[in-house]
Amino acid sequence: MTNSLTATSTIETYMKHTTEVMISAEEISQKLDELAELINAHYANSERLLMVGLLKGSVVFMADLCRRIKGHVEIDFMSVSSYGNTMTSSRDVKVLKDIQSDIAGRDVLIVEDLIDSGNTLSKVREMLLLREPKSLALCTLLDKPERREVDVKVDFIGFTIPDEFIVGYGIDYAEQYRNLPYIAKVVPLD
Repeated sequence: MTNSLTATSTIETYMKHTTEVMISAEEISQKLDELAELINAHYANSERLLMVGLLKGSVVFMADLCRRIKGHVEIDFMSVSSYGNTMTSSRDVKVLKDIQSDIAGRDVLIVEDLIDSGNTLSKVREMLLLREPKSLALCTLLDKPERREVDVKVDFIGFTIPDEFIVGYGIDYAEQYRNLPYIAKVVPLD
């Protein structure tokens, strides 16, 4: 399945490209069931699990995942940025919105859409650990281990994927494609 788009803005003209499906909506749904089973087992004795989604990319994944989690679950969000409107991550991580929840003594699960360099997750993890949660675990839908620059322990991984620029299922390219029900590879056109 392909989808052509040329996006333009007053600031920048984006490359002409198409998309190709990498992971179907059905595969994502099945993986969500598997991840939820693992997370439910891990937090079976948790009184108040707090799921912290990293905006904006994790919204779709987090919404679908949290509905599969049993027991008392609360959600909160952080907004951090390392991409802007480019296809490559910068090393600068900016916290644009912090969580509102007090996490001291609580089980916390960070929910991320994609881990590549590990820089963003490493910095978020360090910041949250200073707030003394009972436990802090990481869950990602997609992992690109060959892009790793920082060693980050990821407790729950949906899919390990190659180093491709991807969109869909909450993940964007210049704010486009978040609404796709699948994960697609962005393919530049000549």
